[in-house]
Amino acid sequence: MPVKKLREFLDGQKVKYVTVTHSRAVTAQEVAASAHISGKEMAKTVMVKLDGKMAMAVLPASSRVNLDLLKEASGAKQVDLAAELEFRELFPECEPGAMPPFGNLYGMPVFVSESLTHDEEIAFNAGSHTELIKLSYKDFERLVKPKVAKLSTKE
Repeated sequence: MPVKKLREFLDGQKVKYVTVTHSRAVTAQEVAASAHISGKEMAKTVMVKLDGKMAMAVLPASSRVNLDLLKEASGAKQVDLAAELEFRELFPECEPGAMPPFGNLYGMPVFVSESLTHDEEIAFNAGSHTELIKLSYKDFERLVKPKVAKLSTKE
């Protein structure tokens, strides 16, 4: 079952979404393959620190975040990948590394790869390594209000 906080938020916003259960997979590429979803539509959440504050970078499963591009997009002086120990407690309902890209529910900014904006639908971990949610990119953008930026050199 998707994270309760996320499910209640989506239901409260009357958003249409699909929950997909798949065999256990940890990396975004494995999840995409297990759930039979294109790697470019599978959105992964990468936790980063912008000047010491937590933020989310959301990119296609097949991409790697470029910290220099994120630094430019965010205007931060210092950008680092966050260690799991630094953010695990922020997502008590989630398995480590399976947090959904809804930073607005956790009080943090979200930066989304411009390449995801071209997808009609995106899919992402729903708090576990065996479930994901698919919804329209437009609904994701409307609800999360992420900053769209080039986050990877693969875009």
